[in-house]
Amino acid sequence: MEAARSLNAGDRPVSRFWRLDKRPRTAIENDDLSLQSAAVAPLAEGQVLMRSVYLSLDATNRLWMEDIEELYMPPVALGTPMLGFVLAEVAESRNPGFRPGQLAMGLGHWADYVVTDGAGWTILDRPDGIPLALAFGVLAIAGPTAWVGLLDIGRPRPGATVVVSAAAGAAGACAAQIARLKGCRVIGIAGGVEKCAWLREEAGLDAVIDYKAEDVAAALRRLAPAGIDLLYENVGGDILDASLANMALGGTVVCCGLISTYNGDLRGSGPRMFHNVIMKRLRIEGFVILDHMDRYPAAWAELIPWLREGRLKFRLDIADGLDNAVAALRSMYDGGNKGKLMVRIGAEP
Repeated sequence: MEAARSLNAGDRPVSRFWRLDKRPRTAIENDDLSLQSAAVAPLAEGQVLMRSVYLSLDATNRLWMEDIEELYMPPVALGTPMLGFVLAEVAESRNPGFRPGQLAMGLGHWADYVVTDGAGWTILDRPDGIPLALAFGVLAIAGPTAWVGLLDIGRPRPGATVVVSAAAGAAGACAAQIARLKGCRVIGIAGGVEKCAWLREEAGLDAVIDYKAEDVAAALRRLAPAGIDLLYENVGGDILDASLANMALGGTVVCCGLISTYNGDLRGSGPRMFHNVIMKRLRIEGFVILDHMDRYPAAWAELIPWLREGRLKFRLDIADGLDNAVAALRSMYDGGNKGKLMVRIGAEP
């Protein structure tokens, strides 16, 4: 094993990082976060210095900026670096579990460098035949989220009618295609001609509804006359209501996200069609992928071959430079991104 090493005091790198200064009221404003810089301190025993390569931007990042009592993890504290999932190269290590030059991914900061004790970080061996950005984009969050939510929680049978909202998003696109690969009939809901065309022509969905141009509830009645067996929900609001109104008897609703509420009142007023939970005897379950990290090996065992064989299509929307992270995240909430949103912070090793 390569020995752990330390940088000389005069060689300490300077790290830029985005600091959370204010909690957004609705949309993220220019003064909610600020770009700061500081020299990286020498490592203590057990610590690792990670050089960031890619940052994953996820819908839940907006929630982490809120001071919400019911949040599944402590919110980002004011005056501290913004959190995000990062792919990084081990630059320096005083931890025997990490060697300089290895790739690792985990919950870090929106920063050039991350100092960690290694808890929650996983070594990533480059999968043969898959570009590094694509491997991180799928395997870090989106792919396992889709795989666990659809298969472990949704448990669809072959031939079932599956509806996926935000189907052109990262997790949604994976969930829709996994359902298709498992023999289900899949209807995607997305916004705009370009996204809907990609879902039909590249992802191979059976039907696609453009919520910007169609009455979603009416389209679901037409496309799923026997009802929806499994709903993989990412949006909430009116889109969720349209699907709840068209559920099959004994159907299942998997709640992955509610992105339509993240820039407003998260609590809201609830779905108007919630009574259908009783009328249609529905099973509803929400989940957070952080609770299912033990399922990553099983998810990767299917996701990696699907990617390598081209059976799982996936689009990356990569912003260049840490300084563009905030603007890139904003684009997610108005549907401006096309595929998995990431930031390229540093060069690939």
